[in-house]
Amino acid sequence: MYCFSSGRKNFDINQKFAIMAVPTGIGASVGGYAGDASGAAREISEKIPLIVNPNVVNAAVFSGITDNMLYVEGWSLNEFVRGNLGLLPSSNNKIGVIFDKAIPKNVLNIHINTINAVKTVYGIDIIGYEITDTPVGVEFFTTEKDISSGALDCPETLIEAGKKLISRGAQVLAVVCLFEEPPEDDYESGEGVDIVGGVEAVISHYISKELFCPCVHAPAFADVSIQDSIVSPKCSAEYITPTFLPCLLFGLNNAPLLTKNLDKSITNKNIHSLLMPYDSLGSSIVFDSLKNNIPVYAIKENTSVLGVDKQTLGVDSIVELETYCDFIRLLK
Repeated sequence: MYCFSSGRKNFDINQKFAIMAVPTGIGASVGGYAGDASGAAREISEKIPLIVNPNVVNAAVFSGITDNMLYVEGWSLNEFVRGNLGLLPSSNNKIGVIFDKAIPKNVLNIHINTINAVKTVYGIDIIGYEITDTPVGVEFFTTEKDISSGALDCPETLIEAGKKLISRGAQVLAVVCLFEEPPEDDYESGEGVDIVGGVEAVISHYISKELFCPCVHAPAFADVSIQDSIVSPKCSAEYITPTFLPCLLFGLNNAPLLTKNLDKSITNKNIHSLLMPYDSLGSSIVFDSLKNNIPVYAIKENTSVLGVDKQTLGVDSIVELETYCDFIRLLK
């Protein structure tokens, strides 16, 4: 049996993996904030190896990632389910960090200190960083349907920085771009949509696709003061730190690499099932799963602003469950 070693956990090409996906910027009641889906993900991963998108486990200076999870960015996850790439479990990845030139010096220094702290305490192999040649120019907003989205003025500068890091030996990339302060909303109360989440997905999808390597993004803000009022536990991880970079480094450390060699990698044939928020079923990952006869479960305890459920799609084969715990019980 051909076997991979991730350094902490062995995986083989005959193993089955569940996927727990929570799309970014849709106001998911579980996973729409700061690592608040980690508890459910950890419980599921105790029963079956689990593939998660970063939004499930990222929590600023914390991470819900465990030994039995594979951390896969959204574009890569879509292509994996579609059958266009395989996942090659890896350990102690060489991580490169891209910084937006627009980030003020004092904020950049905090992030460099963060890199050095993570290297010192956890021994994670961060090979260095590159600052983009020009400001990225991040714009974020919500659509008429309250979905988080955004655009970049100069996305190409991220690619050039990423190529430099890859030429220096980086296998995976973390990206930090400067964001304007978001307007006051219901996010800190654990309600509504993360207004910056949508464009974060745009950034990571774009770089992962163009450079064919795992890439995850975190925002930087010019105001690095820490709020001293009580916020919702669901988003509190983001209110106790001026940097959200650590969770990216923790996840990327053992993230699977991407490969076109489908004979000796984990492919969509290894997928046991896909778990989605109850009413976020209008995405390509759902349609590709159905096309490839992968069971899809819609979890009712997790709702979003999308409003696309199995009744909307008219797809009877999607199984609705009340909670993530109900899915765990099916595995016994």
